[in-house]
Amino acid sequence: MSEIRLGAVESKFADIIWNNEPLRPVELEKLAEAELNWKRTTTLTILKRLCERGIFQNKDRMITSLISREEFYALQSEKFVNDTFEGSLPAFLAAFGSRKKLSDMEVEELKKVIDSMRR
Repeated sequence: MSEIRLGAVESKFADIIWNNEPLRPVELEKLAEAELNWKRTTTLTILKRLCERGIFQNKDRMITSLISREEFYALQSEKFVNDTFEGSLPAFLAAFGSRKKLSDMEVEELKKVIDSMRR
């Protein structure tokens, strides 16, 4: 999958779609006008851009996601760790932990996540 990024405003727009899908373009136009103060043309332009990036589709006048919000943010997190820490999750956690100490509950939650990720 090619690199997929969203700017801050695009993220807000994507959240509108993820929170309300499936939806028709006219419904999206109303939501974007109410939440982002966008005109119809802006909504359709940004929707087209995000469809071209492979995040959403507008098929048969119905807008749905091709990638879930969770998958999108997982890809973004993975890219950040790869680009910044040479793919080392332990290096990322060490850097994160150097400025913010984890509570006992957070440590236990992380242990559960790690255990679920073991092969």
